[in-house]
Amino acid sequence: MMDQGDNFYIDKVLKNDLNAYSVLVDRHKDMVYSIALKILKNREDAEELAQDVFMKAYQSLKSFKRESKFSTWLYRIAYNSAISKTRKKQFITTDLDYNIVENYSIDEIKEDVERLSDDEQKKIVNTILEKLNPEESILITLFYFSEKTTEDISIITGLSQSNVKVRLHRLRKRLLTEVQSQIQKSNKEIFR
Repeated sequence: MMDQGDNFYIDKVLKNDLNAYSVLVDRHKDMVYSIALKILKNREDAEELAQDVFMKAYQSLKSFKRESKFSTWLYRIAYNSAISKTRKKQFITTDLDYNIVENYSIDEIKEDVERLSDDEQKKIVNTILEKLNPEESILITLFYFSEKTTEDISIITGLSQSNVKVRLHRLRKRLLTEVQSQIQKSNKEIFR
């Protein structure tokens, strides 16, 4: 059987075929959960929020105007719900260190990264991603891991497209600097 697009299943749900909604849930559950987890940083809260998001989406499906993709609309619900939940809990986050003294060229950083094993690279990336605040983390996740366009990210987050581009640019610069810092920290530990 040929795989149908989201709109096909939306039409079926709107005609009271409840089984069609399970197809939409299966397609998008991983990304909804990922968005929730990146923002909430707690598996149980992310699972609960993902369920709530699919309930909200189901209840609001009649109002989905199809001006954007269903996935974009759904991810915006997930993003807004997760941000609202963090505001209620008032999480304290720490930002990456903005006061970096030294400057490094991108080529130097790439060379240093290439010398690391895959496990060391993953460890450094995870350490850096954990330092990001929820909004920064979700931008990185949507753009690099989910390969969403800046236009889609703009719709999901409610930021202007130019703001998304500027934030991603600044994040890349900070992340490169933080990668170099983590590499130096690892090298110091090796030579102790």
